[in-house]
Amino acid sequence: MRAPFIALIAALCAGCGYTWQGASDAASLGRIAVRTPENASSQPGLEFVVADALRREVMRRAGAELVEDAGKADWVVSGKVLPLRIAPASLSPVVLTLEYQVTLEVDLRARAADGREVAGEPRSLIETERFLSSADPEAQRKNRGEALRRVSRLLAARFLDRLDEERGG
Repeated sequence: MRAPFIALIAALCAGCGYTWQGASDAASLGRIAVRTPENASSQPGLEFVVADALRREVMRRAGAELVEDAGKADWVVSGKVLPLRIAPASLSPVVLTLEYQVTLEVDLRARAADGREVAGEPRSLIETERFLSSADPEAQRKNRGEALRRVSRLLAARFLDRLDEERGG
């Protein structure tokens, strides 16, 4: 009962232009180890936010496997979180800050098992995000933290896209 159904689905997919994609068909980034970057910002713990975003992005991608042991990795990602910039982005008529803009810059590189390094040019990646101001310090901290997680995810995706493009060349 199950075999004819699977054969029918395969025939329909083949007839309409769809193909089965397996791990062997996709270009593979391979095994990636992510080292926690150095934190040169004034934001304590920001290096862990960036490392977590990189690890999650590796796990999200098909053809990539996150490994803990750098000795077993095809690529070892490392780098530095550069000084964080936070500035008022919009003000009210009574000169109160309504929004802040956070700018996160990271300098990341990936070293292959054969010693080849891929970092791309420019080496640093920059992303900006706005977050709402609040009179409540805890809400302000939470809003800033969420903005930093969003920009970290964007930078992690851009870095792995760059690695995927440059690794073969």
